Amino acid sequence: MSLLKEPDFGTPERPGEATVSVDVDGLSVTVPEGTSVMRAASLAGVDIPKLCATDSLEAFGSCRLCVVEIDGRRGTPASCTTPVADGMQVRTQTPKVAKLRQGVMELYLSDHPLDCLTCPANGDCELQDMAGVVGLRQVRYGYEGENHLDAETDRSNPYFDFDPSKCIVCSRCVRACGEVQGTFALTIEGRGFDSKVSPGAGELFMDSECVSCGACVQACPTSTLQERSVVELGMPNRSVVTTCAYCGVGCSFKAELRGDELVRMVPYKDGGANEGHSCVKGRFAFGYASHPDRVLKPMVRDRITDPWREVEWDEAIRTVATRMRGLQERYGPGSIGAISSSRCTNEEVFVVQKMVRAAFGNNNIDTCARVCHSPTGYGLKQTFGESAGTQDFRSVAQADVIMVIGANPTDGHPVFASRMKRRLREGARLIVVDPRRIDLVRSPHIEAAHHLQLRPSTNVAVVNAMAHVVVTEGLVDREFVDARCEGFEEWEEFVARPENSPEATEAVTGVPAAELRAAARLYAEAPNGAIYYGLGVTEHSQGSTMVMGMANLAMACGNLGRDGVGVNPLRGQNNVQGSCDMGSFPHELTGYRHVSDDAVRTVFEELWGRTLLPEPGLRIPNMFDAAIDGTFRGLFVHGEDIAQSDPNLQHVTAALESMELVVVQDLFLNETAKFAHVFLPGASFLEKDGTFTNAERRVNRVRSVMKPKAGKHEWEIVCDIATAMGYPMSYDHPGQILDEIAQVTPTFRGISFESLDKHGSIQWPCNEDAPEGTPTMHVDSFVRGKGRFVVTNYLPTNERTTSRFPLVLTTGRILSQYNVGAQTRRTGNVAWHPEDLLELHPHDAEVRGVRDGDTVTLASRVGKTTLRAQISDRMPPGVVYTTFHHPVTGANVVTTENSDWATNCPEYKVTAVQVGLAHPLAARDADPAREGRPVGVD
Repeated sequence: MSLLKEPDFGTPERPGEATVSVDVDGLSVTVPEGTSVMRAASLAGVDIPKLCATDSLEAFGSCRLCVVEIDGRRGTPASCTTPVADGMQVRTQTPKVAKLRQGVMELYLSDHPLDCLTCPANGDCELQDMAGVVGLRQVRYGYEGENHLDAETDRSNPYFDFDPSKCIVCSRCVRACGEVQGTFALTIEGRGFDSKVSPGAGELFMDSECVSCGACVQACPTSTLQERSVVELGMPNRSVVTTCAYCGVGCSFKAELRGDELVRMVPYKDGGANEGHSCVKGRFAFGYASHPDRVLKPMVRDRITDPWREVEWDEAIRTVATRMRGLQERYGPGSIGAISSSRCTNEEVFVVQKMVRAAFGNNNIDTCARVCHSPTGYGLKQTFGESAGTQDFRSVAQADVIMVIGANPTDGHPVFASRMKRRLREGARLIVVDPRRIDLVRSPHIEAAHHLQLRPSTNVAVVNAMAHVVVTEGLVDREFVDARCEGFEEWEEFVARPENSPEATEAVTGVPAAELRAAARLYAEAPNGAIYYGLGVTEHSQGSTMVMGMANLAMACGNLGRDGVGVNPLRGQNNVQGSCDMGSFPHELTGYRHVSDDAVRTVFEELWGRTLLPEPGLRIPNMFDAAIDGTFRGLFVHGEDIAQSDPNLQHVTAALESMELVVVQDLFLNETAKFAHVFLPGASFLEKDGTFTNAERRVNRVRSVMKPKAGKHEWEIVCDIATAMGYPMSYDHPGQILDEIAQVTPTFRGISFESLDKHGSIQWPCNEDAPEGTPTMHVDSFVRGKGRFVVTNYLPTNERTTSRFPLVLTTGRILSQYNVGAQTRRTGNVAWHPEDLLELHPHDAEVRGVRDGDTVTLASRVGKTTLRAQISDRMPPGVVYTTFHHPVTGANVVTTENSDWATNCPEYKVTAVQVGLAHPLAARDADPAREGRPVGVD
């Protein structure tokens, strides 16, 4: 399509019925109470000139360009700040307002460079547009007087420039940083003529608290804040609406191109998940798609010690099929399998699991969701009957109390965090349950009512103690429980036991009993209490137990089935929900139906023409163990870097080295590819065509912005392999794959490319009962009928600290990087995070002689690595933290194979470690004698 220009109504929409009728230039319009005159006029088809107003921000009334005349009122009020009144007569085009507007615009241009023809925003500049709209033909004041035309440009940010000489001080960027993003990094410094936009306290953008979300760039009506890609490539001339491939928020973007070259990604206002907002990854970090490291030709080799040999697609496909079949002939049908990726589309994941079940003839298919949110699927299925979160993101706007458990939304899910922070600024209360003092605990205009700084691995004890308070203090929603749940009496008796009281668990959890009791009361007594959680819940040996514990708590308090409540997983990768939905676990077909169900299996067998096995296949850890044992010989790894992301990397690499055939399909020669015999080049999200499903069950279209650089779509490659192995798989278009998914999956019954194009996006379940999808689940009843309370005994992890390993390591992610960093490390985002750091408490650092910036060793029972130390009191004493974005660090060298009892999700969040000084920071007055200092042990 041509460049997509979205309408801007000037001020935000007001809720409620349209009851107020006004007349604008003779045109009648009826709008909700509180609507601005500017918005009413726009809805009537009359655009009023504006500069400081935009419909993503509250009205400000500073530019004075939008003045109008209103019959019966004095003066010329600003239409953006004037609410409509019933019967109001508005005139937007009179000689008086025309003269005023020309005068205002003339003053703006008297202190603005007249370089329109060479300005990068030429053709996309609101100031330029408005000069034309108001009919300004000359500026009478000259340019000899005092002005800002020599103001220096700030080029510190890797993605955009800040040229204050073009600034009109409309404050849109400042308000966007506060109202939309919630960071408040920008301000207006000075007064009167000296007023200017300032990042922080007169700092450069890179030195300020700016998080580079792009909201300010989006809001700027001139070229003051301008994407550098536009400066270098020129203004785009066409758009393709697609979906970001970074986190589980699933933001919609307009990919704006000039010809076939991508110029910029602009957040799409009609995107259901993001509604026009973005983060630094989605907005700017797309350069990896054209990075020279990308591999665009298939490659093969006999041994992993041989050099790669480029081949044509036919030879690569034939090699995979022939060698896979050979392994099955020698070692049996179950000797091969595949791992699918949450970074791939639903359609790609679906064909991979279909290839395994129908062409490989086994159920040895697993997904990388195994190592992140598999406990979510298990726990919510057991309690609510569906393996998915309960709400849409908009729901948080109705929450009165928000409890964030084991998640760091401002880093992991920043666009949703902005929604959450907006609600918190409006007055909702916040409870944070996390060992670290994450930014949400205290940030501009936000402070948590309670931070339950628990010890790692004690989640279940904490949630049981909160439930204990609810039960023993009479805070149970008896009406909800009696009508909609089962198993309550047994659970009530369990949590009411003295050993589950906050006082009894304090010694284990480290959370003061009084603080925990207050938090439990706050959540239980809130009209609407919502739980949002992340990998800090699931990546534990009791991850599934904790998910059920949160479900118990929500049911006991009646916090399900309406806006503002619920139990909501914040998924890590972009399509974790979808990859799970698509039947990529070894025990489940699409829609979370067990392979042992004869009726379900029959549906697939009749459609696919193959007999399917009723027994579950191997999970990822089972594949590794079997590889080392010599019974599992061939693996197809689709878009996942298991040699960096999975725990106990020594075990992973030993398994990969044991196999006779490892096939990797990816963009880059990643760590796993070092052990591969065949490399199949993949497609970036800009080249994909299909769908992603985000954390709120929203199925979004992913549209191809450009053709696959390697010549084939990933679903085509998988189909070619299956066909070469003797099972014909063929589709003309990925829409046909989605149609097949809908045919065999009840929750996807009404979803197709056509319906998605019509509605924009759809949240499953989508079927005859909910033809436009289901934003909120379990409204009148649970999917399983009655919600089921499950007894959740707390069992300490087997991973214990000792005198040799006295600290607990917990891992996570950072805003600027994504997962193993394969994409973001190949963008300008490395400016913020060039390496993994080890955060440790000042006390733990001091006793080890470690100072900020020193290189330290990090050792566990299974491995050892080195990285630089960052002293931080965000960590409690005894707990250290790092990220896993850089292979050179290899943080997962030290994590263990301990895993969730139900799903084998690794216990990344709890590893007993020791930290020692390796090398003092050379650049300062380091004492060489400190190197090799014996490690202090408490």
